[in-house]
Amino acid sequence: MSRVTALIDGNNFYASCEQSLDASLIGRPLVVLSNNDGCIVARSSEARALGISMGTPYFKVRHKLDRLGVVVRSSNYALYGDMSQRLMSLLEAHCEELEIYSIDEAFAYINGPSDDNLKPWARQLRALVHRNLGLPIAIGLGASKGQAKLANHLAKAIPAHAGVFNLLTASDPDTWLESVAIENVWGIGRKLAHWCRLRGVTNARQLRDMPRSQLHARCGVVGIRLQRELQGYACLPLALAPTSKQETCVSRSFSRPIANLEELRQAIATYVVRASEKLRRQQQRAGILTVFTRTSPFAPSFYSQAATIQLDLPSNDTAILLAAALPLVERIYRPHRRLNKAGVLMQNLQSADHLQQHLLVAVHADEQHRSDRLMNTVDRLNHRYGSGTVSWAVCGMQPGWSMRRHQLSRAATTRLNDVPLVLA
Repeated sequence: MSRVTALIDGNNFYASCEQSLDASLIGRPLVVLSNNDGCIVARSSEARALGISMGTPYFKVRHKLDRLGVVVRSSNYALYGDMSQRLMSLLEAHCEELEIYSIDEAFAYINGPSDDNLKPWARQLRALVHRNLGLPIAIGLGASKGQAKLANHLAKAIPAHAGVFNLLTASDPDTWLESVAIENVWGIGRKLAHWCRLRGVTNARQLRDMPRSQLHARCGVVGIRLQRELQGYACLPLALAPTSKQETCVSRSFSRPIANLEELRQAIATYVVRASEKLRRQQQRAGILTVFTRTSPFAPSFYSQAATIQLDLPSNDTAILLAAALPLVERIYRPHRRLNKAGVLMQNLQSADHLQQHLLVAVHADEQHRSDRLMNTVDRLNHRYGSGTVSWAVCGMQPGWSMRRHQLSRAATTRLNDVPLVLA
């Protein structure tokens, strides 16, 4: 048996999540918007066929979408995150080793038969995911991550492949590589693609076969590693355990500009609460905390300000982080400034397994234990009954500056009140 690398990802993931819980959307053009209903960040296949571009500001095409009968949805991150966890759990049960690469992508190692014919396994997995989650996926198979990425692109780009393509068993691999434009090769950005085209390298096969010295002079060892991946040498092993984060940031643009201190305090407090939840989930503590805010970059007299504090003891306790952050708000606030965005940045992150004590700060084990138990209880309640079930009063109740999501669908997999009812 040989080891094969697979790339498995969801097709039009955000749009597919919406369709999986609302059958009336299947077969209809659908777009999903970014924060504050700003830009189009996901499209169904039917919306792509209408020529709707990714990243288009919603206000520019609102009337066009209405005229074409396109369904519009606001980003439902609670739904997408939960569906992603369900998808990855399902994939883990059917792959020897799995690296979660993004919210809708995963690399996997598969022990294939001697002829590398994994199409029956791939088709069975696609059917299982669609039956259990209602999500369409594409599977690309190759000898390396680079080849699996190319195979995945071909699986989605050509309907005849039915969502599965194995580059190892393709009758003429060079022809398929020639069909992949240089811009669609994993690891090739806009500037590098332009550099390649100036030298006559326009597709994946030409990149694979170009002189090694020429690529090394431009990209160094990274470029050589990419070329070797395309040649079938596995240079990039699976990252089975996520690397520890160096920073954690939570920031949002407001649904409307704010100009008073109390609303800025509410916003910063809300982001601190969210950041502390992330720290606990990552099993980390923060040693440095920064708060920042700014006006719109398109408004006259642009204003941006930040303030930082170093904690005596690293912490992920929401109460401690709030006590450190809120005094900083007055330092970054300026009257009559119409603030458009704010956020918090947690730095100097350390593992929660160990706590370096401070010579001048006494910490009692009982108090630390009580704090950990309280935060754990709050997190479990919010996970079970929905985000924000238990929160801090300083965050306010339904503030008017919160993110605009007028076309938000229900979070039917994570919020009890949104579970659909069937009357029979």
